[in-house]
Amino acid sequence: MSGALHAPFCADQAVQVKTEVREIEQVARGTYRIRFAAPEIAERIFPGQFVMLRMAGTSDPLIGRALAMYDVIEDAAGRPEAIDVIFIKKGKFTTAVAEAGRGAALDVWGPLGNGFSIAAAETLLIAVGGVGQTPMLALAAEALGRRSFGRPSGYAQRVTMVYGARSGDLLACTAAFRAAGIDLRLCTDDGSAGERARVPELVERLIEALPPPAGDSVSGSAQGSTAVRIVSCGPEIMMEKVAAVAADRSIPCEVSLETPMACGIGICFSCVARVRQDDGEWDYKRTCVEGPVFDAARIVW
Repeated sequence: MSGALHAPFCADQAVQVKTEVREIEQVARGTYRIRFAAPEIAERIFPGQFVMLRMAGTSDPLIGRALAMYDVIEDAAGRPEAIDVIFIKKGKFTTAVAEAGRGAALDVWGPLGNGFSIAAAETLLIAVGGVGQTPMLALAAEALGRRSFGRPSGYAQRVTMVYGARSGDLLACTAAFRAAGIDLRLCTDDGSAGERARVPELVERLIEALPPPAGDSVSGSAQGSTAVRIVSCGPEIMMEKVAAVAADRSIPCEVSLETPMACGIGICFSCVARVRQDDGEWDYKRTCVEGPVFDAARIVW
C-alpha cells in the first residue's frame, strides 16, 4: 500500500466553493443522491476522497458533514464540472438538505483525505455494507479503465462487488454499478434481495471460487500485480471481519473508515483511529487527513 499514512491532499490543498443542489434523487429507503457544481474540486478529486458540505447562510447546523465522492460529472466538452454524493437522511444536516431540495445553497470544500491506491490486481474485490458503497462506483470505473481521475487507470481485469444491507429496500444504485461493468453480488440479512448472508462470509466464498492467477496479464501494470486485491467500506465490524479474511490469505486489503468527522481538515482530532506503525506500535491517526483509506493490516480494530 503506497502513501497510506501520508496524504497528498491535506487541508491547505483544498478549495472552498459556494454552490447549490442541482439535482436530488432518492435512491433507496432514506438514501439520497445530490449533485452540485464544483469544477475546481471535480477536476482534482479521485476515488476514496471526500468533501465537506454545510448549509450556506446558516449556523444551524454549524458543523459540516463529510461525504465521499460518488461520481464526477463532465460537461459537454468532457471537463469535470459537478460532483455527486450520497447520504442517508438521519441527522440535522442530511435532513435539512433532503427537505430543502433542489436549489439549496451549500458551502463545499475539498478534495480531502487519502483515497484508494491504484495497485494492480487481476480481480478487485469490493466489500461494502450500508452506505459504504458510495465511493466504489468511481473506483470500479477507474480500475476497469472506463474513467480517469487524473491518475493511471485500467489496473484490474475484473471488479466484483459484494454489497450487503439489512433489507433489499436499503440497497442503492445497483443498476449504476452493473452498468459500470461490476460483477455485483447482493446479500441481505433478511433474504429480501440477493443471498441471505453477511458480507464477510460471501467474500470468503468468492475468494475460494476465483480463477487461478493469469500471470502477467493485468492491463497496464503487469509488474508487481496480484491475483486479488480487496477494498472495503461500511460498518466497522464488517470491515474488521473482511480484513481478517484478507489477512488469513495474505491478500492486500484497504479499508475506508467511516469515523465521524467534525472539521474534516485535521484540526479537531475527533476522528482518530488506532493505526500500527512500522515498529509494530500503534498511534492515533486522523481519518480525515491520513485516512479515510488505510491499509487494513495496520488498523487496530
